[in-house]
Amino acid sequence: MVHYHITVHGRVQGVGYRYFTQMKASQFGITGWVKNLSEGGVEIVAVGEKENLEQFMESLQVGNPFSKVTDINFTEIENTEPFHSFKIKY
Repeated sequence: MVHYHITVHGRVQGVGYRYFTQMKASQFGITGWVKNLSEGGVEIVAVGEKENLEQFMESLQVGNPFSKVTDINFTEIENTEPFHSFKIKY
């Protein structure tokens, strides 16, 4: 399993982007979490198979019809706490 720390920037708050992220995580078998950042972006910790994470990230770049993603950054991180699902943090 690979662990990614991801930040997404653009119009990604107030447009259902976290719910979209959770739906895509479920579709690709990804666990972890997503939350809004105070500066307007979204932060994600995603855990899954590398191929699934790549597909997940491609869908994050496209976003939902109401979002406009301008930038995605990710780094592979060391093994984090175990996740059993993908949650939205508030």
